Amino acid sequence: EWLSQRFRVGTLGDLYDDPSADDGRPGVALTFDDGPMPGFTDEILAILEREQVHATFFLVGEAIAAYPGETERIVAAGHEVGNHSYSHRRMVLIPYDSVADELQRTDQLIRAAGYTGPIRFRPPYGKKLINLPRYLARAGVTSITWDVAPDSYGDPAPDRERLVRTTLEQVRPGYIVLLHVMFAVRRNSMDALPDIIRGLKDRGYRFLTVDAGDMSRPILEKRGFELLVYTTPYTWKG
Repeated sequence: EWLSQRFRVGTLGDLYDDPSADDGRPGVALTFDDGPMPGFTDEILAILEREQVHATFFLVGEAIAAYPGETERIVAAGHEVGNHSYSHRRMVLIPYDSVADELQRTDQLIRAAGYTGPIRFRPPYGKKLINLPRYLARAGVTSITWDVAPDSYGDPAPDRERLVRTTLEQVRPGYIVLLHVMFAVRRNSMDALPDIIRGLKDRGYRFLTVDAGDMSRPILEKRGFELLVYTTPYTWKG
């Protein structure tokens, strides 16, 4: 049944309407993967509060279980919370029951932290194959990827100036930005965040959560010999 659902093929960023404000400003979604982690959670929440920005946090179940108060603070601050699996394992060629366990355990922890909004899913490493798409379709779970991920590739991580420059150059109306700020090795990403926010504001963008912008999209993408199938229930606006 999951194969029978309708999907379209396109490039990232062009499969949905621009989520724009009533005053005509284009929207952009700021998202963070991994964590929550003590110290880093409070630092990022302080930045977002200072800049008056709401964001979407895709959190890992193991970290939520270890530090429940961190997730509660994210929820209390009014941000969107998404599911980034329980163990952050690659969700490729693993049993269906394992997929269900990864997502359901994390959903339960997110609800226990007081979050009442829709819980969307971001697959670790962006990878989905066979049983994960099956589960998402059957459970009616929306999967969210990204358009701009300036700190996801390369070793060592880019410096602060490069992160800011890359993000500002690549963002377009309706794009989803992915950053990793929950670990010391991503210090540059945390340091770049204020300048990224201010730079996008200067370019006329307003910040939306993924939910507020309805930024879910399907995509069929091929990288080398690995086929990544993104099939998820969605509302086509075109």
